[in-house]
Amino acid sequence: MKTPRLPIALQQAVMRSLRQSLERANQVLESAWPEPKLLYQQRGTAAGTAWLNAWEIRLNPVLLLENQQAFIDEVVPHELAHLLVWKQFGRVAPHGKEWKWMMEQVLGVPARRTHQFEIASVRSNTFAYRCQCQQHQLTVRRHNRVLRKESEYRCVHCGSLLIAGEFIAT
Repeated sequence: MKTPRLPIALQQAVMRSLRQSLERANQVLESAWPEPKLLYQQRGTAAGTAWLNAWEIRLNPVLLLENQQAFIDEVVPHELAHLLVWKQFGRVAPHGKEWKWMMEQVLGVPARRTHQFEIASVRSNTFAYRCQCQQHQLTVRRHNRVLRKESEYRCVHCGSLLIAGEFIAT
């Protein structure tokens, strides 16, 4: 899928949100963390990711176009909080108490671990697999790993090996 072109006004709004959140955090934390690099390269169903060592935030351009205000209000601070927590506390649980504190007390944003966006436009094809108790949908990447005999997957409920094909109730 081709990456959509983002209107410059939207990119500016996202950058404004990032800068405002960072300024607030720097004031509260009495720090001077630099502005992270902002990229629109996130793919799949994730709204965004924080790359700690690179000090960058990657946003999903498709989901951004479809959920503009939510990205500005929630996703940008969410990913920035991951970077700030890493600088402030080091490696800790991704959505642990430090991250929750950073979101709510420092950035003033509700601490939600996952987005609730409609993802039909970014969901890739899946492949039907079955086990002894249910049907599973594997991503293209996992399906290809099975085909190349690099991986095998088991059901977390019954523990049986997942087999390609339609589910047949017995």
